[in-house]
Amino acid sequence: MQYLHLATRCLLVVIFLVSSVGKVSGRTAYSRFVTSVRDMGVLPAPLVPAAAASVVAAETVVWLLLLVPTPPAARSGGVIATGLLCAFTAVVLASLWRGVRTPCRCFGTSAAPLGARHVVRNSCLAASSAVCVTTAGAGGPVHASGAVVAVSAGLLTSALIVWLDDIVDLFRPAAAQTR
Repeated sequence: MQYLHLATRCLLVVIFLVSSVGKVSGRTAYSRFVTSVRDMGVLPAPLVPAAAASVVAAETVVWLLLLVPTPPAARSGGVIATGLLCAFTAVVLASLWRGVRTPCRCFGTSAAPLGARHVVRNSCLAASSAVCVTTAGAGGPVHASGAVVAVSAGLLTSALIVWLDDIVDLFRPAAAQTR
């Protein structure tokens, strides 16, 4: 279980690090993120700036907590991550239900419109964060070879998730990309 915990912890650190930094990597990136939150239409306009700032702050807290090498910090980071991901999933579902296809600025740069893949992605990440919470403090020795495999798995999976929209676009027919 300690290897599963290590893999999910690495996965979540990278996901939330890239997500939070991507949203604040410049005025344009942050402005686009705020616009996408507004365009989802789930909040009254006056609350959007505070909500956007709160998302970035909470995402930053998650990866900072997950970097602290203690079970209580991992549990705390995992619980916050689970809550955020469930909320993100609900917001995407609500937007899709109303026919809103605003660009997903989840990682700051993607202009891919919200879709079912974002619901699946967030749901899988929520499950991973729940695993991180439940496996925090798992006992037993950690061997270097197992740790390398676990960290590599977490890093590879996080890279695939961060670039999911780009990967999907690679396999989309050219005619569908120009619409």
